[in-house]
Amino acid sequence: MNDAIARMLGSYVQGSMDDRRNAIKEIVQEVILSGLYKAGFFEYASFYGGTALRIFHGLDRFSEDLDFSLCYADPAFSFNPFINQLRSEVESYGIRVEFIIREKHMESSIRKMMVRGNLRELMLYFYADESIAGRMPSNEALKIKVEVDTNPPPAALYENKYRLLPSPYEVRLYDLPSMFAGKLHAVIARSWKARTKGRDLYDYLFYVSKGISVNMEHLRERLIASGELSRSDAFTTDTLKQMLYSRFQSIDYEKAKADVIPFIEDRSVLSIWSPGFFSSVTSDFHF
Repeated sequence: MNDAIARMLGSYVQGSMDDRRNAIKEIVQEVILSGLYKAGFFEYASFYGGTALRIFHGLDRFSEDLDFSLCYADPAFSFNPFINQLRSEVESYGIRVEFIIREKHMESSIRKMMVRGNLRELMLYFYADESIAGRMPSNEALKIKVEVDTNPPPAALYENKYRLLPSPYEVRLYDLPSMFAGKLHAVIARSWKARTKGRDLYDYLFYVSKGISVNMEHLRERLIASGELSRSDAFTTDTLKQMLYSRFQSIDYEKAKADVIPFIEDRSVLSIWSPGFFSSVTSDFHF
């Protein structure tokens, strides 16, 4: 195994099979970020979402996807100029995955790419233990969804962060108030359908517990873009709280807990989740 990958793997808990799956996925995510940096991707785009919050700000849950936003709208954006450098970077660490660029849908501003690998093969590469890899289905896949918003809402602010492994790299991210705005928009407006995103609620509590302020201008633009507000509507912290109270009353909390359980170590923190809990936390918070 590559020395840098070995050092990264050494920082993870090695207990359950899920621990190992999560460690592999997160290390591959960081190698992808390093490759995107070397390809010049962050000259045009910024990183946000749960994985950004975990890697750069210490969120204590694992995250599946890599979410990016262009800094300026560009409907012609494509992953193609970055693929060769990205593939070369990942392969240089002995990691075998494929990059599948999804066809552009004219009605959507989101460009999508799937990074896919055989998880059994990756488990054997990372842990060099046939007894571990042999317990996995031969066709189990590692999947990392990569999405870029090519028509981002305005008023986001940015910061640059650095990592030393797998090799030194730099990432442009939304700053924390802008990321919090994005998460609040997800809590209020995301269409959960049959899969209630408890991860949104878990991340919401992370921001609140850290006392992170909210980029209200950016949040307002997101709510207007998704139809929760009109351009003429007033938008204050009281408006925001009322939107949140309404959302908290409509959530199936058992489904929300089930969604987040695979990504956290301490499940006991979920026992208090209820409309009253989230409404109380929101009422006491100064956005």
